[in-house]
Amino acid sequence: MKYIYQLTIIALIFTSCSGDKKNSVEGVLENGDLKTMREKRGELVNEQQALNDQIKLLDAKIKTMDTTKNVPLITTFKANSEVFNHVLELQGNVTTKNLLTITPEFNGILTNVYVKEGQKVRKGQLLAKIDDGGLSQQVAQLQIQADLAKTTFERQKRLWDQNIGSEIQYLQAKSTYESQQEAVNQLNRQIAKTTVRAPFSGTIDDVITEQGSVVAAGQTPLMRIVNLDDMYIETEVPERYVANVTVGKSVKVDLPVLGKTIDTKVRQASNFINPANRTFKVEIAIPNENKSIKPNLTARLKINDYTNENALLIPQSVISENAEGEQYVYVVSDKGADGIGKAKRVIVETGRQQGDVIEVLNGLEAGAEIIKEGARSVRDGQSVEVINYKVDGNENE
Repeated sequence: MKYIYQLTIIALIFTSCSGDKKNSVEGVLENGDLKTMREKRGELVNEQQALNDQIKLLDAKIKTMDTTKNVPLITTFKANSEVFNHVLELQGNVTTKNLLTITPEFNGILTNVYVKEGQKVRKGQLLAKIDDGGLSQQVAQLQIQADLAKTTFERQKRLWDQNIGSEIQYLQAKSTYESQQEAVNQLNRQIAKTTVRAPFSGTIDDVITEQGSVVAAGQTPLMRIVNLDDMYIETEVPERYVANVTVGKSVKVDLPVLGKTIDTKVRQASNFINPANRTFKVEIAIPNENKSIKPNLTARLKINDYTNENALLIPQSVISENAEGEQYVYVVSDKGADGIGKAKRVIVETGRQQGDVIEVLNGLEAGAEIIKEGARSVRDGQSVEVINYKVDGNENE
C-alpha cells in the first residue's frame, strides 16, 4: 500500500507540473499568498482522496479475480522406502589381553637382563636372571643326600622283595628317600623362580629395571611385554541395549589419531550387568596387520543396534507437535499442473532417530509429498504453491 501512495504522490506532482505554472505548487509558493496556498492544498487533498477511492476499488476486484494471492510458497520432498541402519555411538579404548608388566617371583639382585627394548621374544624365552642367594649350592648338597637315600632304598627294596629284613626297615628307607627327593625338588622350584621367562610371544616394549638392581618379589616392575596381534576395543553399553547389541553385530570403528576407520563386529558381549552404572561390557575385535594400532588408543564406535529394510526417513525439522503431544507433518494433496495444492496435516508415529533424520512408523505412505521449507508457516487445508528447486534440470526432492 505504501508503494501505491508513492505512485499517487508522483502522479499528483506530474499533474501539477503539467498544468499552468501559475496554478502549480511552485507558482503558488512563489506567489507567497497564504490564502492561495490553502486553496491549492485543499485541491490536492481532494484529488488524493479520489485516487485512493479508485485504488480501493481496483484492489477489491483484483482480490476476487487473483486466486494465487497470499498463497505461501513451499518446497517438498517425497518419502521413499530405504534401508535404515541405526547405530549406537559410544567411545572405547583399545587394549589387548597380551599386555603385561613382568615382576619377579624371587627377592634378590637382578644379575642379568638378556633382552632389550623393541626385541621380539618367544613364549618361555629367558628374559632375566636373579641371584639365587646360594640356593644352587644347597641343592648340590641335598642332591648328594638324596642319591644316598635312593641307593639305600633300592637295596632295602631288593631285600624286601626276597623276604629278607623287616618291613619297618623297608618303609624307613622309602620314607627317607622320598623326603630327600622332595627337598631337592622344592629347592629347585625356588631356584626356577630366579629366572624370568616370557609368558607369551611378543615384543619387549620397555625394560624398566636395570641390571644390578635389588628387586622384590611381586613388587618391582622388571619390563613390559606386549603382543599387538590380538587387539580389541572394550566399551560399556547401557543395559537398555542388551537385546540389540549382541555378538556378531556390525561395528564401525573410528580411530581419530590414526585417521583410520575399520569395519568389524562385536566378538563378545558380557552376561553381567554392572549394578553401579547399569551397563554391560562388550569386546570388539580389530585387525592390526601393520601394528599401527596401540593399546589405550581412544576409539569412536558406531554399533548397529537396529535395522529396517523398508524405512521411511524424514528430516526431524519438518515434524511439529500439537498440544496433545501428537507429532505431525504437512503433506501436499490435490496438486495441479500449476503447482498449486492443499496443505494437509498428517499425524505420524516416529521411531528411532539418527543424526537429523527420524524413522516414521505410522501415518505416512511411501511416495507422500511432504512439505519441507515453509512447513512451520502453513495451516491445514491452506492452498500452497510448490516451487521445488531445479538441479541439473530435475526437481530437487
